[in-house]
Parts: sequence; C-alpha cells; structure tokens
Amino acid sequence: MPTPEPGDPRLARLSLNQRTCAGWSLREAIDGCLAAGLPAIGVWREPVAEVGLETAVRWVREAGLRVSSVCRGGFFTGSDPGAVAAAHQANVEAVRETAALGAATLVLVPGGLPEGDTDLPGARARATEAIGALQPVAAEHGVRLGIEPMHPIFAADRGVVSTLGQALDIAEQLDPETVGVVVDTFHLWWEPGIEQQIARAGSRIVSYQVCDWITPFPADALLSRGMMGDGHIDFPAFTRQVAQAGYASDVEVEIFHADVWAAPGADVVATMARRYVELVQPHL
Repeated sequence: MPTPEPGDPRLARLSLNQRTCAGWSLREAIDGCLAAGLPAIGVWREPVAEVGLETAVRWVREAGLRVSSVCRGGFFTGSDPGAVAAAHQANVEAVRETAALGAATLVLVPGGLPEGDTDLPGARARATEAIGALQPVAAEHGVRLGIEPMHPIFAADRGVVSTLGQALDIAEQLDPETVGVVVDTFHLWWEPGIEQQIARAGSRIVSYQVCDWITPFPADALLSRGMMGDGHIDFPAFTRQVAQAGYASDVEVEIFHADVWAAPGADVVATMARRYVELVQPHL
C-alpha cells in the first residue's frame, strides 16, 4: 500500500520508539517523526543525556510531539544495600526526566538475577519492593510507572518478571493511577491465557508496544524483534484485545534488529507506517 502522508488521520496514534532507528540521534529522530507526520515519539534516556535534558525538552516542545514513553527505569533486583540505594536514586532521576519531558509513562525493566544469584522469586520480590518505594516519587511528579514483563529468555539478565500476569500481580498491590503495565507484543504474544490477562489489565495498560517475533533467531536474541508482518504475531487479534481492554493512547513501534538499524531511517519509518496502518491501526 502507499506510504501514509503527513496529516493522514490513520497515523494519529503512531509513535516511533527511538530504538527502532537506533542510528538516529535525538534530533534526527524528532526530525524523522516530523517528516513522516508522526505525532509522538518514545525517547530513551541515553540520547537525551547526550544533548542534555533542557535541550531535549525544548526540541520536543518546539516540534509539537507527544512523548509516549521514556525508556527506561528499573533494574531493581540488586541485593546489596548500596546497589538498592543507587538503583532507587537512578530511578528517581528517571522519574524527574520523564516529568520534564511531559511523557505519559516511564517504562520499568525489572532487571535480571545478580551475578551468582539463582533466587528468582527473591529477585522478583526485591523488584516489587523497589517499585513500591518509587511509587510516591512518581505520584508527586505526575508520572505513571509501566512495569514491562519480558519474554522468559531474558529472565536471567534483564527481566525477572516474565508474564503479564506476574506484572499485574505487582501492579495490583499499588495505586492504579501511578503504577501500570506495558503490553509489548514481542514479549507477550506467547503467554497462555494472554487474552484474559489483557482484559484483567484494563486501565492499568499504560503503553502498547508492537514489533514482530521472527525466526530464525539471530545470534543475539536481543536483536530478534522484527517489523510487523515479518514474523509470527497476529497483530489484528492482539490489538483488538488491547483496544477492548480500554487502551486509547499511543502505539509505539519498538524494534531491535541489525538489518533494520542498518537501513536508512526514513525508509524504516515509511515501512513502519505502512505496516501499522495495515496490521494495527484498523483494529484499535
């Protein structure tokens, strides 16, 4: 199908997560969104730090873009008291940056097992405690925390929270106005009973992120996220479930793949827009 032009109403909820065009600086990503007519961007803290928070805030405001999310906070699973305190302080700073950028959500990656530690339930319990400690800070700054469950292949090194059900077990202990969950197709498409868990999440869904699950896997599993339509995920069905749960905010495309990163950013965004209006947008 033709690439949607700027002003196409079908693009009204589409957001470019910065990692989809990893070679772009923050300035280039903002300009790429404007050129393609995208109304929103999901920013990462590292590119923001490169230019400084004040500059990043000014650029986003001048561009008139919504910041759909900030990636990322989290990594809560350290057991050493000094590591716990340092992680909390880093997340306080992440909350403040999110508020300054006017972002809807701070995405929380729970973190993996500390080196030499095999106590998975213990690590999850520490993540739960740390999110609870961060909640008052987020509430003070008007920021919603989004717990992102990650596919089990990442449980050891990145995400001890592996299912939407586990993420909701944590979130439901805390204020629904401040703590919610991220629904990412890559991480959750496989989960048994995902339809019931999405319905259970309801208004706690603070971000919907899309990309495909592709095979064969590359050597680095982290870079296995593909363009929608190139893999195995049923985007129409998944998106309908999220919409039926009441989610009505931006949809971020977040892709980690070496071939996508090597392609010209404008071409990636054009393909992304076409696939979005074909596979996702009609079902919102």
